[in-house]
Amino acid sequence: MSSGIVFDIRKFSVHDGPGIRTAVFLKGCPLDCPWCHNPEGRDPRPAILRRAERCILCHACDKACPLGIDPRREAGGPACAACPDFGACARACPAESLQLVGRRMAVDELMQELRKDRPFYDDSGGGVTFTGGEPLSQPGFLGDLLDACRAEGIHTAVETSGYAKQSVVLDVAARTDLLLFDLKIIDGGKASEILGVDYGVCLGNLKEAARAAATGATTLAPRGSAPVIVRMPFIPGYNDSGEELAAVSDFVRAAGPGILGIHLLPYHSSARGKYKLWNIDYRLAALEAPDDAAIEAALAVLSAGGMPARKGG
Repeated sequence: MSSGIVFDIRKFSVHDGPGIRTAVFLKGCPLDCPWCHNPEGRDPRPAILRRAERCILCHACDKACPLGIDPRREAGGPACAACPDFGACARACPAESLQLVGRRMAVDELMQELRKDRPFYDDSGGGVTFTGGEPLSQPGFLGDLLDACRAEGIHTAVETSGYAKQSVVLDVAARTDLLLFDLKIIDGGKASEILGVDYGVCLGNLKEAARAAATGATTLAPRGSAPVIVRMPFIPGYNDSGEELAAVSDFVRAAGPGILGIHLLPYHSSARGKYKLWNIDYRLAALEAPDDAAIEAALAVLSAGGMPARKGG
């Protein structure tokens, strides 16, 4: 069985698929979304977060550091790239002044954690959602996790931007029960400029995933391919014009019956504190969240073509 880098496990999630779910966050994402809620998940490598205000001057980190440096000042810095036991300083810190973000987990190890919530999945029709970061950035690990969950009858969902090789997207769609496909910006050129990748790849993969879901069993997916729910972050100034929303509605309708509906995810600034902790510039600091009227108007446009649309979490 493979292993991969996990940076968070959140229990009792109710916004990432049906029922009560456990959300597993896989590290690494090639997109540069200005509104990203998990900036700590972009870098595929484990990292160390330093929180000086929590330090109790116990020097446990100093004693644990294999390199003999001062972790309170240098943990996570360039010198740590050569560390033979990355994160030893954080694991030794009793005050969590140093925090390891991202650790390697084997499939069996993670499955042991997921089984603890099995009663909640069974009672609520829930399961596990793999998100990130971009979970398709770790395709081997993700595939083995999906297979392990299926073998135990645990419902799975994968939340993805779709930025991966088409074969990877379709392979994952064949192994999961639900595909939560983020549609960032419908104008591929505009999206590519803002997000820093060729967004045409994502749009093309969304079409193919929807087609695979609608056509049923194939050689690649003998059980059939997972149905798709489009999840659209609703970001004022980026994708909230009437023209763009109408284009999203047209695109989703044309993609066919493999798509079950659209979930609109209104922008909010709750992640701002994370950017401050990591000393990352928050580019949307002046942006206001859309009000209820704007959200209702957007939902009306998205559903005008007959595709169900609702506000998501």
